[in-house]
Amino acid sequence: MNFIQQAYKGGNQWYLYLLVIFLVLLGWQFIGVIPLAVTAILHSENTSEFLRAADDSFMSLGIDKNLFLFMMVVMFAFGLLSLFIGVKYIHKRAIKTVITSRDKIDWNRFWFGFLVWGLLCISVVAADIFISSENYTWNFKPIPFFTLLVVSFLFLPIQTSFEELLFRGYFMQGLGTWFKNRWVPLIITSVAFGLLHGANPEVEKLGYISMVFYIGTGFFFGITTLLDEGTELALGLHAINNIVAAFLVTTDWTVFQTDALFIDTSEPSVGAEMFLPVFVLYPLMLLLFSKKYGWKNWKEKLFGRIEKPEVIEA
Repeated sequence: MNFIQQAYKGGNQWYLYLLVIFLVLLGWQFIGVIPLAVTAILHSENTSEFLRAADDSFMSLGIDKNLFLFMMVVMFAFGLLSLFIGVKYIHKRAIKTVITSRDKIDWNRFWFGFLVWGLLCISVVAADIFISSENYTWNFKPIPFFTLLVVSFLFLPIQTSFEELLFRGYFMQGLGTWFKNRWVPLIITSVAFGLLHGANPEVEKLGYISMVFYIGTGFFFGITTLLDEGTELALGLHAINNIVAAFLVTTDWTVFQTDALFIDTSEPSVGAEMFLPVFVLYPLMLLLFSKKYGWKNWKEKLFGRIEKPEVIEA
């Protein structure tokens, strides 16, 4: 059975998906936000200050950047836990089925995507720092930075795994069984993934042209998942992408405001870094993965039909 067909191992009635979506939203956006809200209250002098910060950013209350990042990850941890509970107890299928079509999770794939994309990201950013050094300020502070490394490497993969398994796993599979094909789920989940990031501050600064990057990234992760019949590569790619974004360079106008090694002091603008990944690096990564893992029949894997198996494997 291919990756999308894994959904047939459990219940696929439309109301089950509504129940799980409600459960995920409850865990992610309501229960998960409580620790952050409590932290914000403890940092507020009065109720009005807390409410003003809630309208803008709780970071304006002076919450430690690493603590704030950790509390943000806690929200996604509750979302991921809610998704797992929904898959197991509402759809009544194994959690592994939303991750991979293989007999067991292939962690070698995860680490390959993690390491290769990590090295590439660091190389591209390092080259830009070397070429445009006037735009960067050295920001190394030992204790905050090493704390950031711990939070980033240990906890940020929770946030990225939630997004991957929700979009490239759960939604991709559900939509695939409904539309009976692969391309409609790919388009819907990729666009929805991009729109989810529409509230990021960089979109406000750079304009909606920045959605090219977010939607393009959604397509990259989605195509990788369909061609590889599992999310392991996408999980590794997404994890290291956000980790590098957190610890290497920060600005005062992006979603990650951390104690990173460098501060980008340049004025917000749409440059090559917006289009280079989507139109150059992502295709090259797909070719690399194709060579390594022997991907065949791309047309069928991206546009083929999805049929319910006559015999559903356990």
